[in-house]
Amino acid sequence: MLALHDAIRTGKIPNAEIAVVISDKADAAGLAAARERGIETIAIERKGRKREEHEGEIIEALRERRVDLICLGGYMRLLSPCFINAFPRRILNIHPSLLPSFPGLDAQRQALEHGVRFSGCTVHFVDETLDGGPIIAQRVVPVLDGDTVETLSTRILEQEHELYAEAVRSVLSV
Repeated sequence: MLALHDAIRTGKIPNAEIAVVISDKADAAGLAAARERGIETIAIERKGRKREEHEGEIIEALRERRVDLICLGGYMRLLSPCFINAFPRRILNIHPSLLPSFPGLDAQRQALEHGVRFSGCTVHFVDETLDGGPIIAQRVVPVLDGDTVETLSTRILEQEHELYAEAVRSVLSV
């Protein structure tokens, strides 16, 4: 989110703004960081509610703010068909692997355990499958001898920040 905000501020993503940052956790670091930059924030916690009710509240908040594009970051749950259908081809996600390889949690660990020589990151449209949906952009990161989950993750994260901004710019320009 901060990388996207910086890309907007510096003109790498023209004619855009972050309308709101929403989290399902009131103490999320992203909310605090967004508030420090003057971005509106909302915590919409699950509180044991059914997914449809929780997502319905998020959909309402996004529609009230006339959000055109949703960029997920650190949202570790599948979105319901109802949510996805409310914003068709307008929900983006970033994942720390070269999808379709290594979807889900611990992608960097999966890559190292499989002994791949290259990993990377992917920005894709969200559909109802785990880390599925049409791929928008990818960036390759070499796996180095002696890499750990932490070192590989750090190098991938650097590329994620650039790639997400490029993908958002591309989607908004269509």
